[in-house]
Amino acid sequence: MAAHTYLTLAGKRLLQAEFDELWHRRRPAVVRALHDAAAEGDRSENAEYIYRKKELREIDRRVRHLGRRLSEAVVVDRAPADQQRVYFGARVRVTDQHGKSHAWRLVGADETDAGNGYISILSPIARALLKRAEGDEFEVDLPAGRQQFRIDVVEYLASDYAP
Repeated sequence: MAAHTYLTLAGKRLLQAEFDELWHRRRPAVVRALHDAAAEGDRSENAEYIYRKKELREIDRRVRHLGRRLSEAVVVDRAPADQQRVYFGARVRVTDQHGKSHAWRLVGADETDAGNGYISILSPIARALLKRAEGDEFEVDLPAGRQQFRIDVVEYLASDYAP
């Protein structure tokens, strides 16, 4: 299966929670509001009706997307056998060429959160990290130019794989 369909356990839970919120709470509320707006008469000039139809389309689009992603996803629920190397789900600490430290976790494309250091397994940095070990140095082409890094720590936390 393609790399973009991988999810961590936490990522699956987040996508499932969003799906459930949209499908079981938001969508029924919007359908009720749409029904009420439609009962007000002329729909062509009814701003509430037009807005609710648009909102319902957006919810349905997101629900379809989440449903596909959840049904196609491969959930990685255990650390790799070789925990000395970087693979999906790894937590990695690196130092760049300027001595600045960075901490990242390699996650699925649907789980990325740069603010928390969650980078997509498909990103240039993640691809450059794959199969490397602590102490390895590597270079990667980024929008700011070619950057050099050294891997300081590779770890897999047991809590990342607990149900």
